[in-house]
Amino acid sequence: MASNSGIVDDGESSKNCTLERCLNVFRDASNDSEQFAALLLVTKAIKAGEINSKARRRIFDAVGFTFPNRLLTSKDPPEGCPQHTFQALGLTLLACFCTDPDLARHPQMLNKIPTFSDVVSAKTRDASYSAMIDDAYQCLRAILATPKGPRELINRGALSALCQAYVNHSYGYDQALQLLVGLLTAAETKCWQRATTDLMGVLSVLSAEFQKAEDMTKFQLCEVLARFVPPLLPPGCECLLPLYRGLSSILTSKLSSSQRDPALKLSACLSQACSSAWIPAGSSGSKFFALLVNLACVEVRLTLEELDLSEVDKKRELMAACYILMELAIVECTREKGSLLQETQKVQLVGILEEALGAVIHYLRQVGQKKLEDPFIFASVRILGAWLAEETSFLKQEICDLLPFLIYYAKVQFEEERRSRRSASQSEKEQAGQGPIPEPLWRGDALRFLLPGLSHLTAEDRPREILISEGAPVLLCQYFLHRWETFVSNTESQSASKVIEASLQTSCEIFLNFVVTAPDLISREDCFSVLMDTVLKSLSSLLPQREHLTLSANLATLGLMMARKLFAYPGLQGTPEAESFFGAAIRFLAEAYVAQSSTEGGIVTLGVSPAYKAAWPAIRELWFLGMQAFASCVPLFLWLPQDVLRSGWLQDLLALLGRVVPSSVDMEVTRAYQGVLVELARASQPCLERIQQHRGLELASLYGMAALEQCLSEQ
Repeated sequence: MASNSGIVDDGESSKNCTLERCLNVFRDASNDSEQFAALLLVTKAIKAGEINSKARRRIFDAVGFTFPNRLLTSKDPPEGCPQHTFQALGLTLLACFCTDPDLARHPQMLNKIPTFSDVVSAKTRDASYSAMIDDAYQCLRAILATPKGPRELINRGALSALCQAYVNHSYGYDQALQLLVGLLTAAETKCWQRATTDLMGVLSVLSAEFQKAEDMTKFQLCEVLARFVPPLLPPGCECLLPLYRGLSSILTSKLSSSQRDPALKLSACLSQACSSAWIPAGSSGSKFFALLVNLACVEVRLTLEELDLSEVDKKRELMAACYILMELAIVECTREKGSLLQETQKVQLVGILEEALGAVIHYLRQVGQKKLEDPFIFASVRILGAWLAEETSFLKQEICDLLPFLIYYAKVQFEEERRSRRSASQSEKEQAGQGPIPEPLWRGDALRFLLPGLSHLTAEDRPREILISEGAPVLLCQYFLHRWETFVSNTESQSASKVIEASLQTSCEIFLNFVVTAPDLISREDCFSVLMDTVLKSLSSLLPQREHLTLSANLATLGLMMARKLFAYPGLQGTPEAESFFGAAIRFLAEAYVAQSSTEGGIVTLGVSPAYKAAWPAIRELWFLGMQAFASCVPLFLWLPQDVLRSGWLQDLLALLGRVVPSSVDMEVTRAYQGVLVELARASQPCLERIQQHRGLELASLYGMAALEQCLSEQ
């Protein structure tokens, strides 16, 4: 044994001695030719793999970066040598240095990224160039493996070069693909921001290869393609049809789970990127989609009903993909126009979805409290929220049983986000504005996904009672105020702002449900007084921003409805904020309808104001409810009739009714106007006189306003 060990040592010693002699020759060389000759021997040892990490470091200590830099820029090769001899030698040395992580992230290595990129994207078919390309790829791989490597590669142009190498199928293009997958895994958003066109070119080539593949390559491409699907895909993208055909051929075949699962994940990526646009309309597309959802639902049931937690943990990524497909199915099943599905398919899928969501509820009830920080719990709550947004009649008992957990979970997530925001805010102050700015949309915002379902549930007696007993009203008020603060700061992106605004609108719907169905709650819970303050201070500044008209309508109506229950609240007793709010509410109600002249015969009719028309489907019911609530507020606030007179609304309303053809005014609108006019006439002598002066009795008769006619006749 000792003898054998000695032989190995002698061999290593011999190699080291040879290398050392070469390096000594390099150091002692009197000209470039001698150095070049010494380095040829060094690179021969490198190529043969005859050096270890210590030897590599010794090479670097002897050679450094200066000589490889000169080699890379030298144009004239030695006589009788291939054209790229100097560059090839330089790249071999750098590839050797890159095996040391400290050298891979060295600035001198990073500034060679453009050189490496040029080499790998070259269109040459010269066999002598192949070794250079391999060395360049080795350098790029080493840089990618460093902490800041992905960012450096993207910023210095390697991303586009790698895309070109793959699209052109240049030598080593399979290595380019591996590097692209690594970059997309490490920095997907930045990659798509920097090289959308180039990456789409790769996706197009990959999708064509995917459709044609008939062997195991197809399943391997499934996993690769999932990395190349961008966050958003245009509906007419040329890659969609090949991807659909490739996935259809996989999922309609008998497969093992290892073959099927990547196809489900890729299908989920496409569904996230372009909803159902990647699936062709028609019979074949609808059958495929039904099959896809069926497979996803079966997988969810098999995994979650057994409650083998180790198995669930192994399948998290697959479960997340199944949830995405289920969410798309919920959308398609509830879409009235343009759905992929026939009505019979919708009915079948709703039943299948119900069974899968039953398994999700079972999982959350059994495991949720124990794994509050688990992202998969959040994903499970999100898919349940998507279901509740559309359907609350199925699984009603199970959902009611789960509501305490859902509220507790949402509260834990919300409080964690608020702590993070306070911590970040303190950090900003300490760093004089240099700290991180919290994102307006946080990953744990469970309430955002539960709000639409809570809007339905708070309209039903039993779920509402459970929600109230679990403290949901206080949580929802706190959430609204938190989101409102972010919304008015106007620091978020346009897409984030729209998400936040939608959450605020849905929150208002929930509060309106509480006001209508549990009015005592409004005066009992202090949080609604705080909410009232925010509404009083906010409506007047929001209303002029017509792009936020739907939110303004929600705030106006909610404020008027709450004011009826909180009329004794000090903030409503003729304060500047109260007068500002009611002034804005009057403008909202007054400007909804206008007189419109007909082109034929000059007939003047009542119609929705052009400024309100786009939002009218969403705010119509709010306007009617707001009119009813405003009428109820008139006798409660003695100063309100005077504000109505000062605003000019009463006079304008009477003039409007006198101008338009009575038959153009819907009965529902007539009743709304009558409610306000009667209360003003009863509460205020000046208002009564103004109505009488503007043909009030005649208008009441013309419009069939019996209550107004009686009120005016009694005076």
